Amino acid sequence: MMGAGGQSIIVLSQGTKRESGHHVQIGNITACKTIADVIRTSLGPRAMLKMLMDPMGGIVMTNDGNAILREITVKHPAAKSMIDIARTQDEETGDGTTSVIVLAGEVMSQAQQFLEQKIHPTIIIQAYRNALEDAIKLAEEKYSRVIDVNNDEEIKTVVRSCLGTKMISKWMDLAVDIALNAVKTIRVDKGGVNEIDIKRYCRIEKIPGGTIEDCKVIKGVVLNKDVTHAKMRRRIENPRVVLLDCNLEYKKGESQTSLEIVREEDISKILEQEEIAIRKQCDEIIAVKPDIVFTEKGISDLAQHFLLKAGITALRRCKKTDNNRLARVTGARIVNDTCDLREDDVGTTAELFEITKIGDEYYTYVTSSKTTAVTVCLRGPSKDVINEVERNLQDALHVVRNVLLNPRLVPGGGALEMALAHALVEKGKSIEGVRQWPYKAVARALEVIPRTLVQNCGGSTIRQLTALRAKHAQSNDNWTWGIDGCSGKLVDMKELGIWDPLSVRLQVLKTAVETSVMLLRIDDIVSGTKKSGGGDGPVKEMPM
Repeated sequence: MMGAGGQSIIVLSQGTKRESGHHVQIGNITACKTIADVIRTSLGPRAMLKMLMDPMGGIVMTNDGNAILREITVKHPAAKSMIDIARTQDEETGDGTTSVIVLAGEVMSQAQQFLEQKIHPTIIIQAYRNALEDAIKLAEEKYSRVIDVNNDEEIKTVVRSCLGTKMISKWMDLAVDIALNAVKTIRVDKGGVNEIDIKRYCRIEKIPGGTIEDCKVIKGVVLNKDVTHAKMRRRIENPRVVLLDCNLEYKKGESQTSLEIVREEDISKILEQEEIAIRKQCDEIIAVKPDIVFTEKGISDLAQHFLLKAGITALRRCKKTDNNRLARVTGARIVNDTCDLREDDVGTTAELFEITKIGDEYYTYVTSSKTTAVTVCLRGPSKDVINEVERNLQDALHVVRNVLLNPRLVPGGGALEMALAHALVEKGKSIEGVRQWPYKAVARALEVIPRTLVQNCGGSTIRQLTALRAKHAQSNDNWTWGIDGCSGKLVDMKELGIWDPLSVRLQVLKTAVETSVMLLRIDDIVSGTKKSGGGDGPVKEMPM
């Protein structure tokens, strides 16, 4: 930079790289297009799988957009934000991760022509925002229908269309029943509001071996645990359960404690004290007459001995999350100290406690028909297959949850996108000035979903898309017409029975357009490199 007297002034530190203006925006668009191209073939029922290998030699085989992007390491900042939107989509709605990336990439690439014509990014952004608002309004009011949440068949239709694009589609009915059963069990009505917490109360336990047909929903909790002592009971009906979050061991000193023992009999005194402390804890447990004790911490041999004498089964080192689920199944309250144990802390709602051996492992089942926590047991020939089935089931569970919370559906197979595209093009004609072009560009971008569906099943893209456009232009009643992802032909989604939850598609639209808007607003990237030289402390490289 030149100063007033022609003297150069250094503002940014040396080694800082700065890119600005048009160059940055084009770079961002290219990065987004590249990420979208990686994912594009994973959309629809004829989706291809991706095989990803990590540096440790682990393999992931999947067509789940979020799982693919989670495994890819990227350097470009715009590409990183694309990966983040797949994660957002997955956390919000659990489905539509592939669609959101493909759509965001297309919305970004549509902006390139306007930037090259020197239209200011702010104008493009305003038009994009208007188009998004109109699209959301149209989807909510015009292109969606309400369903009856109490009709299982209608909900099953939605889950089927979600799983049709996944690997588990061969075992469709089984997966649909598992998803519906699990979500309905964990649904809790809290003061008129439905709470469906899949993350905390629906656990997926993967057990290699067996066939996929052996997968089932267990109303209760399954733990990969065995009893602490071989002689303890392994099957108890209607057990009284105590849940603890404390050690059943002698308490060690807070800081480093050292004892100096002079006489020999002092050793036995110290051991005696340990025994008294543990006996006191066990007596407090035995006083409430439980059949089973679960604790998140350890249980010493001495405590096992006292509990065994009282006929109590004990399991140790449970996870906090498992303990929370056990509290739901058994009706027990988690107690932090044995001296606080009361009669009403004991859980009595569990119907059966049983430990079975599957393969080489022991599994503890605590079940009850009235529970609001479930475990889905997945079986399969190999670890990779089970992992993919788990990802598919997660999507199905979320779809059921979305429908129960917001019972509106939109047609799948690119029908909604095509209907919105047609409506936005019509509306774009009434917009004056330069803004109408970026507004219509969003409509063109929406067509990428049906186009990709045709491409992925090997159909004739141009012919089918033109026919679909014409179909939607003919009459407003044709808004349910889309692409059959298996054959690439035009089909009415009502007949095919492919419906998506409205909340998933709305989230796809919002996330894709909002991300594009954010990336288009970037006109400068300043990247500072690390100081050259050894660095300091642990950062310094070791000599070879």
